[in-house]
Amino acid sequence: MEDYIVRLVVLGVISWTIAFKAVRRMFPNRSFDFCNRLVSTVHATLAVILSTLTVEDWRCPVCPLASRSSPKQMKTLAVTLAYLIYDLIFCLLGDKRINLDNSIHHLVSIVGIGAGLFYEMCGSEMVTSLWITEMSSPFLHLREFLKELGYRDTDLNLIADVLFAIIFTVARMICGPFLAYVTLSASNPLLIKAMALGLQLVSAFWFFKIARMVKYKMTKRTKSKAAA
Repeated sequence: MEDYIVRLVVLGVISWTIAFKAVRRMFPNRSFDFCNRLVSTVHATLAVILSTLTVEDWRCPVCPLASRSSPKQMKTLAVTLAYLIYDLIFCLLGDKRINLDNSIHHLVSIVGIGAGLFYEMCGSEMVTSLWITEMSSPFLHLREFLKELGYRDTDLNLIADVLFAIIFTVARMICGPFLAYVTLSASNPLLIKAMALGLQLVSAFWFFKIARMVKYKMTKRTKSKAAA
């Protein structure tokens, strides 16, 4: 791994931490989770933008496969690696309830991105994966923002739930399996292939949880209207 990437990751962890502290000062009456999700939303937006800027050929965004990572790709991955390290530490130390699903996802992502930066390969596949996984994140956080702002069980909250479910499904269960297939088929290091498969399995697990959540909310909404 290049020295400048290591420095960028360290600087990134510090920067995300400072950003969180700043948000906490700006919104002192909001919860730890609310403030952390604001930082997460900034990261997701930044990750999608940076990933988009690294695409070399829009006719094949995931190309070239199993190739040496470009400096742009490595910097983009370093920014996200720094965020994931920050978020994992803060979730483990600052949140009273440890989310096992989220922790496993972060660990898989950290190992996968770290391996990609170490080998300096698979930049196209990993940046595409970043684009796919972060596309739905702002809508995930929007659901929780609305709940804390007093819009739980409202039409607005339901719309946010459905939007998140649709975007997650298209990104993770349509684009995701294709990306996993091409990553596994290409001449990538074994660790990269294992992480691609692991991330897709985690996505599938979350997909079933999200499907159950949407089914529950739609059924609850239908019953409420029928009772009224």
